[in-house]
Amino acid sequence: MGAASWPRIRPLDPGPQRLSPEAQKRPVEARSGRCGCARRGSCSCPAPGQAPVGDARGPAGLAMLLETQDALYVALELVIAVLSVAGNVLVCAAVGTASALQTPTNYFLVSLAAADVAVGLFAIPFAITISLGFCTDFYGCLFLACFVLVLTQSSIFSLLAVAVDRYLAVCVPLRYKSLVTGTRARGVIAVLWVLAFGIGLTPFLGWNSKDSATNNCTEPWDGTMNESCCLVKCLFENVVPMSYMVYFNFFGCVLPPLLIMLVIYIKIFMVACRQLQRTELMDHSRTTLQREIHAAKSLAMIVGIFALCWLPVHAVNCVTLFQPAQGKSKPKWAMNMAILLSHANSVVNPIVYAYRNRDFRYTFHKIISRYLLCQTDVKSGNGQARAQPALGVGL
Repeated sequence: MGAASWPRIRPLDPGPQRLSPEAQKRPVEARSGRCGCARRGSCSCPAPGQAPVGDARGPAGLAMLLETQDALYVALELVIAVLSVAGNVLVCAAVGTASALQTPTNYFLVSLAAADVAVGLFAIPFAITISLGFCTDFYGCLFLACFVLVLTQSSIFSLLAVAVDRYLAVCVPLRYKSLVTGTRARGVIAVLWVLAFGIGLTPFLGWNSKDSATNNCTEPWDGTMNESCCLVKCLFENVVPMSYMVYFNFFGCVLPPLLIMLVIYIKIFMVACRQLQRTELMDHSRTTLQREIHAAKSLAMIVGIFALCWLPVHAVNCVTLFQPAQGKSKPKWAMNMAILLSHANSVVNPIVYAYRNRDFRYTFHKIISRYLLCQTDVKSGNGQARAQPALGVGL
């Protein structure tokens, strides 16, 4: 005989689940994961810029909820972004329109300017978004943080390339033109950008804080769970570990270029001093002496501004990693100030590397007068722009 066939009994629909009084008292974050969500499909967390239910963090009410220092930080970041884009676009336009400026040296300056333009257009808006702590997918937040690292790393590499270029121009002037050509300069720039992307996107290979960032995403009430859909509060320290920022980024990718640049500029300064002494013995013109002194001042300014802009943010990261107690209690304004200084480097770079050059000044004046002020073409004192020698950067 076959097995007895029993009619299936359809379970009763329990209806909407009721929470216990204790569960109702718990905040949404504790009941349904970080930001009040566990899955994208059932999450009450909004996309960036959209206000969550019962919150005033929309575009209209966001400024009211920001603290004074947060509002000041955002305002200063926006000012830096505008100045960075304007100054560095002017540098790129000057090199693109003036044939006298289209040299291998200035190709490195254009690479630096392009990175700084991207800092103003992308890195700073991303940094502002991250500072506000919007809820988003983990890897979306990680991309915002890593893209900032890509651009800043590219800027650092461009600074190093300019330093090496200056070293070759000063220390081996007879071989400089054969060593540094336009094709080689463009090839070096391409390699530097590839390295910058590789370093900046390293957290996507696994060196990230996904486990700690998503451990608050609990299983939803329907019994399903998709970890990849978990939304997290998008803060830099929530997605990028300090171990990566200190050991890999600072000790491995920022500090060595800084030390190399310091050694290079010291070497250049020593060579310049020897040239000054040789100039006195050979009784060269006072113009050459003044040019060498001006070059030494410019090189010292380059090293000082680079260190001033980049070391504070990495010092704060070191304190956060090696002194966790002090890192948790660090004032927010200190971190904001360190970030602002690092971004401000993109503003001063056109001044230090370009504006101090006579041909750049003339071309800047020409571009601004023709395209912004709608004036006729301007002429320099002798009616034309005078070409600078290869050592002209910062002279």
